[in-house]
This record gives sequence, structure tokens and C-alpha cells, in this order.
Amino acid sequence: MKTSLPENAHRELAPGEKYEPILSPDKSFKEVTIWSVCLGILMTVIFSAAAAYLGLKVGQVFEAAIPIAIIAVGLSTAFGRRNSLGENVIIQSIGACSGAVVAGAIFTLPAIYILGLEINYVQMVLSSLLGGVLGILFLIPFRKYFVQQMHGKYPFPEATATTQVLVSGESGGKGAKTLLVSGLIGGLYDFVVSTFGAWSETVSTTVMGWGQVISDKAKFVVKTNVGAAVLGLGYIVGLKYAFIICCGSFLIWFLVIPLMNVFWGESVIDLMGTGVVQTISEMSPEQIFKEYARHIGIGGIATAGIIGIIKSSGVIRSAVALAVGEFSHKGGARSETLRTEKDLSMKIVVTAIVLTLLAVFAFFAFGGVVASVWQALIALLIVAVISFLFTTVAANAIAIVGSNPVSGMTIMTLIITALVLVAVGLKGNAGMVAAMLVGGVVCTALSVAGAFITDLKIGYWIGTSPAKQETWKFVGTLVAAITVSGVMLVLNRTYGFTGDNALVAPQANAMAAVIQPMMNGGSAPWLLYGIGAVIAIVLNFCKVPALAFCLGMFIPLDLNLPLLVGGAVSWFVGSRSKDDSLNAARTEKGTLIASGFIAGGALMGVVSAILKFAGVDCWLGEWNANYGEAIAIVPFLAIIAYMIYASLKKEK
Repeated sequence: MKTSLPENAHRELAPGEKYEPILSPDKSFKEVTIWSVCLGILMTVIFSAAAAYLGLKVGQVFEAAIPIAIIAVGLSTAFGRRNSLGENVIIQSIGACSGAVVAGAIFTLPAIYILGLEINYVQMVLSSLLGGVLGILFLIPFRKYFVQQMHGKYPFPEATATTQVLVSGESGGKGAKTLLVSGLIGGLYDFVVSTFGAWSETVSTTVMGWGQVISDKAKFVVKTNVGAAVLGLGYIVGLKYAFIICCGSFLIWFLVIPLMNVFWGESVIDLMGTGVVQTISEMSPEQIFKEYARHIGIGGIATAGIIGIIKSSGVIRSAVALAVGEFSHKGGARSETLRTEKDLSMKIVVTAIVLTLLAVFAFFAFGGVVASVWQALIALLIVAVISFLFTTVAANAIAIVGSNPVSGMTIMTLIITALVLVAVGLKGNAGMVAAMLVGGVVCTALSVAGAFITDLKIGYWIGTSPAKQETWKFVGTLVAAITVSGVMLVLNRTYGFTGDNALVAPQANAMAAVIQPMMNGGSAPWLLYGIGAVIAIVLNFCKVPALAFCLGMFIPLDLNLPLLVGGAVSWFVGSRSKDDSLNAARTEKGTLIASGFIAGGALMGVVSAILKFAGVDCWLGEWNANYGEAIAIVPFLAIIAYMIYASLKKEK
């Protein structure tokens, strides 16, 4: 068995060239075993409960994939399990359901309690479970397109980091040492910031007097996150995509927001009927972004997704043709397909989609969600169409930048759902519950689909069996749905989501703020959505990746600028020599370091969240408030210098 990824793992293949994974497609390896399934389910339970609890209590949602991969490698080593790479992929794949299902659930369902309404345990489980199953099923036909046909075209930052953890843990050697050292550096760096407040997480021009004046008067601000994990993401994303993403951010933050202040500074603009009373000039740039500008990004993301569906029509047609062939017994060649290229048969996938949609209809019609069969049919149509269309958007976003804009897509889903349900006579309290449950199904579907493409890319690089990953993903989704629903129920009864000492639940509060006015005669920011749609269409016409640009318009500036810094470091490291093979070796070394930063940051993020809940939070709060931003740039430059120096030390 190979002990490292092939050199063509992260680049586009030449004509006729094939990618050969670590685990040979011609051989069988341990994957689905009692060990991997039981440990995967255990990880799902633990991380679903932890992510839901901490996400609602302290407002911090962490990604579970990398910490689970680290634990899987550690336990395999501790118990002396040899050749466990395939098993560890299954453990990670099952366990990663936790973060995805939790995000879909806690972004939406607690909003029902926040609105003063009621939801029962079965409704929560079904909303999360059915959404998760739809996300898996809708993504399977696109697996080959994203992970195989687009090989080398997308950076897959989170999948890259997780794969490096799994492979380095299995093989040991210099790669494992590099990953361990960089993981310790990145993890400790992010830990002392987020837990103890040694310096600020974000540096802004407002730290200087003139910068604050410009921010207040002209609504112009430059800010960047200085975390090691985000820097690592930028390195893997690369300069091309990082630059396109930042161009979207620059358009919003350096043009749209200042111009809104120039033209409408003295106006109070309440596009959604949410009770905005401040004038534009009274708002900070961050408030203008939250209330108005980010909706341009939402419209752009939705339109870019639809354009992507149209462009992928050939992929869709081939999947449909395969399904028809299997149903008519013309798919006999399937048994000859290599192990690493076998998905669940399209006959099973299509049948499961139909049965799941019927279950969604039954849930809406007879589960106390809507008042009539007609309304249930309308709700089902919304779920089916939006989940299918936005599944590819979620997968594309994860493949490009490692971040799923599921909250933005869910906000649009809620607005569309509210408008349609009001039109068919369902409004008020009953309408709000129905809209949130529909939004919960869609949100979970998109969250699970985005996370699943990461798992499938990991499996593709390593050489596991896609059909086995796809099969056991359903089990992980079921376990996660049961766990997170139970945690939400207990937390609501123990703490509640409203009143003094209530849980924070920031995403659910945002969803509640959107849906309440919509169900009481409010409107949607269609003008802003339309502007975003026009931008996406123009970008597509100009051959610019529209989704990456629109993601930049939606994701805050401070999370995009470090991507550009990391991408610039990647370009610098990979272009210092006239020897292409040396440049490639240095770039690969930098990828290991970046993966370590991401892995360390993810793992310590869990620890930090637990400590915050325990009350260990920002011991250096006063120091941070006075000097945090001024100091932060020094350690940030230090880890950039370390990344460059350590990468350039790599010999051919």
C-alpha cells in the first residue's frame, strides 16, 4: 500500500492520465467492520450532542470531520490496528454526519420556540432525518462529476486537510511529523486567541483614530481575521479562487456599502418589515452588511447555483439515462465497474428519492405541519425543488472555499416558503411553524449534501468504496437526527431560548426575525436579490466563476481577506524556483502545514468552546480590549513567515 497521496492528487490530469488512489481499486481492504461502524456511530452521538449543546449555548458551531479523523487515527494506533485507513474513512464519514445535521437543525428549529410556539420531538427528528436523507440522495448522482470529472479544478480545502490527517496518521514518517508540528502551532495559536484573548481574532482599520473616523463617516473599513486555520484554508484554496472570492467582498465592502451611505445615508430603509429604525448613516459598515448588502450575495449564490444546474444538464441527463437503463435492465455492465467507482445503483437512489419525498409529504400532511393536503403538496414542491437546485450550490461552495452558505440559502427558502404558504391561506402562528419545519428540512438537506461531498472526495483520494460510504451515511444521519433533537428538547426545557439566561441560538434568532414579519404582511428584499442575480449572470457571461465571487459577497470581509493572504503564500512558495518539480514539492509541503493549521484550529476550537461554556473565557479581556488589535498583526506575520520558511526548506 502507498504511504502518501500521488503527486497528481491536487492538479488537473493530462489527457489520458489517470489518478491512482492509495488503496488500489483492484484489491479489497478493511472498510465496513464492527470497529469502524460502532466507532463511527459513537462519534456521531458524542459530536452531535456536543455540537448542538455548544452551538446553542455559546453560539459556536464547529466542524466535526477533522477532530473525528484525528480521534480515529489515534484510536487505531493505540489499539494496534494495522492497515486501518479504509476503516478510518468510514469512521470519519459516519461521524461527520453530526456537524452537518446539527447545523441544519439548530439554524432553524429553535426559532419555533423563540417565536413562542411549540414543536414536538418526533417533528424535530423527522425534519432533520428527512432533510439529511434527501441531501445524500440528491448528491449521489453528482459524485463522479465533483470528485472525478472535476479532479484538480476545485481545491476542496477541508477534504484536503482531513485526508492529510488520515494518510499521515497511517503512514507516519516526515509527513506525519510536519502535520503534527504545524497542528500544534496552529492549534495553540488559535487557542490562546479564542480562549484567553492574548490578542484579537480580527484586525481592523478602526483600531486607528483615522480609521474609526472613516468607518463612521464614509462606512469604509478594512478588516481581517488573523487565525491560523483560516490562513491554512486560504493556502489550500489557492490564489485564483481566493482572489475571485475577495473581489466579491471588495465590491460589497468598498463600493456598495459606502455608496449606500452616500445616496441613502439619511434614509430609514426597512425592506423586510423587520422594524429597522436606524438611518443608514447611523449604522456601522457591519450593520449595513448584515441588514442589506449580504442579501445581494444571497441572490447571486442562488442564481449562480441555477446557472450551474443548467451547465450540468449533461451530468443530470446521464444520471437519468443510467437510472432508466437500470430500470429497464440495460445496466448490466455495472458489475464490472471498479470498486472505487461503484455508487449505489441509480435504481435504488431513484426509488429512495421517491419514497423519501412521499415520507416528506406524509410528514407535512399528517404530522401537524400544515392544515390541508393541498398545502402539503405545495410544501413538498418547495422542499424538492429548492433542495435539488441548491444541493449543487452547497457542494460547489464546499469544494471551492470549504464553507457552506447554508444560512443564506435557508433565509431565501424561508422567504419563498412564507410567501407561498401565505398565498395558499396558511399564515400566522401555524404558518410560522410550517415555514420553519419546511426550512429545517431544506437546511438539513443542504448542510448534509455539502458535508457529504467532502467525505466522498476523501474517499476518492484514498481509494475507498463510494457505495459503502453512501450506505452508512444514512445510518449516521439517523443517529445524528435522533441525538440532536433530544438535546434541543432537553435544552429548551432546561434553559429555554428566550428570556434571562436563555441560550444564545444566534442563527435561529436570525431565522425567527425573518419569518415573523413575512407571516404578518412583511416583504422580501427582492431588489437586492435581483441585483445579485444580475451580477451572477454578468460574471457568467464574462467567464468569471460566479459562485466563488458571490460567496465573497455573502461571507464577511474579515473571513475572506485571510484567504487571499493564504493564497498569496501558496503562489509565492510554488514559484520561487525554475525547477517545476521543486516548486511542486514545496507546494505539497505547504499543503501539509496548512492542513495542520486547519486540523489544530478545528480540534482546539472544540476545546475552546467547552471552556467557554465552563466560564473560562478571555482571561486577558482588558488587555485584549486595549492592545489586542495592535498586537495581533505580529503573531499573524510570524505564522505566515513560518509557513513560507518551512515550505521553502523542502528539497526536491
